[in-house]
Amino acid sequence: MNYRNLTSSEISALENSGCTSRDWKNISVSENFSPAKIRNVNFNGEVFLGENVEINNVFNLAGYRIEDNVAIRNVDSLSVDGETTFGNGTKISVLNEGGGRELIMFDRLTSQIAYMLVTCRHDNAFVETAERFIHVYCESKKSSTGLIGRGTSISHCGIIKDVWIEGPAKIEGISCLSTGTILSSPEDQVKISTGVTAKHFIIQSGTIISDGALIDNCFIGQGVRIGKQYSAENSAFFSNCEGFHGEAVSIFAGPYTVTHHKSSLLIAAMFSFYNAGSGSNQSNHMYKLGPLHQGILERGSKTGSFSYMLWPSRVGAFSVVIGKHYTNFDAGDFPFSYINEEDGKSLLTPAMNMFTVGTRRDSQKWPARDRRKDPIRFDILNFDLFNPYIIGKIINGSNIMKELLEKASKEQEYVTYKGLHIKRLLLKTCGKYYEMAIKIFIGLQVIKKLEQSDKSLPAKEALKDNPSLFCESWVDAAGMLIPKANYDNLIKEVKAKKIDSIDGFITALKETASEYEESSWAWCANLIKTRFGAEPSGLSREQLVQIINDWKENSIKLNNMILKDAEKEFDQSSKIGFGVDGGADERDADFNNVRGTYADNKFVLELNKESKEITDLAEKLIGILT
Repeated sequence: MNYRNLTSSEISALENSGCTSRDWKNISVSENFSPAKIRNVNFNGEVFLGENVEINNVFNLAGYRIEDNVAIRNVDSLSVDGETTFGNGTKISVLNEGGGRELIMFDRLTSQIAYMLVTCRHDNAFVETAERFIHVYCESKKSSTGLIGRGTSISHCGIIKDVWIEGPAKIEGISCLSTGTILSSPEDQVKISTGVTAKHFIIQSGTIISDGALIDNCFIGQGVRIGKQYSAENSAFFSNCEGFHGEAVSIFAGPYTVTHHKSSLLIAAMFSFYNAGSGSNQSNHMYKLGPLHQGILERGSKTGSFSYMLWPSRVGAFSVVIGKHYTNFDAGDFPFSYINEEDGKSLLTPAMNMFTVGTRRDSQKWPARDRRKDPIRFDILNFDLFNPYIIGKIINGSNIMKELLEKASKEQEYVTYKGLHIKRLLLKTCGKYYEMAIKIFIGLQVIKKLEQSDKSLPAKEALKDNPSLFCESWVDAAGMLIPKANYDNLIKEVKAKKIDSIDGFITALKETASEYEESSWAWCANLIKTRFGAEPSGLSREQLVQIINDWKENSIKLNNMILKDAEKEFDQSSKIGFGVDGGADERDADFNNVRGTYADNKFVLELNKESKEITDLAEKLIGILT
């Protein structure tokens, strides 16, 4: 946009409208500027004004470029005080409150880049090299002039200082915004309102922060919701997180981390796809050398009401923690587990959370609840419930349980493993449940390849894989599932300076993500070879039929077990409190009118429909196998 100086008539018009400036020459305007909508403004320093800009009752406005179609009303102060990077380059102490895992914030930060920077402290060369080009990027953001982007509305606000605002954003009723960047977009507006105080921050598109939230030294990614007096410091919240009422200190909140309750404190831990029950709490301070301990809750974990964990501890994927745990434990090898507390012991029941309604609903709702509308999506997310990372953990957990069972005596009630107690009699049963997941995964992968293939090709051609993509170990990098070899290669390319910029890092991650389906199939193909003694393309018809039938039987069995769990929501105990002033008939009628019946429940109907579709698809595929 081209700017010019004010004319004498425009200066007179502004002065007649109650506006002042120490030097009107510092005010630059667009060619078609009109002073008609500017009243009661004190201009300081350099200010650039676009077209159709409304400024009314602003006590102080200094150091800003204001683009077209901006409205600023009733603001105490809106200023840039000297050179600033607008929050870019600020270091925050995530995961470990005592330091050592500082994360550099910048406005294009992704959950994957953050994960690598925070967790790879064993590789100083990688971290130092990456931080150097991040520093270059942050320095490029340095300016003594801020931005109020096109279409932005700012009204009834206190102090806004050293804040860069991409438009169109809506900021209304805030107390204070200081030293930060708001990366709003036309497709996905940022909204900040009512009593919010935020200092040293980055906020990406589609995020809403409201209701007196207190933000200090925080990165807030796309589609995040924070409000209802939530307090957060030295924390990073990535896509689709939600924080209400409670408190966060030094957390790495990976995508879909959700906490809604006043009494919940999340501290010094890494989460993703996580749901915190009311009163969830953790300790990272042993009153010795300081708050140096940290926790890991892998994807899909939950904590029950008033749960407590002592850091350091690790919770396996899709597990539920119930009760208060005063000892450290590591359950990372046991996905889908219940971790209960009994008589001071942490009890592990592997696999059992695989059969709950909650786990199934979560896996279905996350893709549907991705709020990001911005065409630029920073975080890379994989939603597959069964994937090489999870199934690899399941295989490892199964082997551990076999070994524990072989070594245990029949007199033992419990076996112990990494701070956990497991009932000996459950080891074999839980191993069988894990086997169900493995067979479902293999079947899903085979069926996907068969359905995606040219129907004229024989199955052997359709099931070919690329062995060069096989990697035994996988990483869940804050929502992105990635072969460990690819992950390590990204680190090597950064250290070798083949990746030497933010753009290069983001591009390399996206290219790796594009190989997920084929890499996953290569991993599954190796698993099939281990189990059947042949590559998928070399399987006999009988073996393929067995894989499809195993998938069908175990998928339907899993669905039936989930339906049994759903049925509990309609039993007699669930009807307590219904029909308050009547008898059994009124109670049942009240319950049915409010909750509906099991047979008519949408989730139940969909799961029954899915089981029928599984049967139909299995029969169809077996019928066309040659």
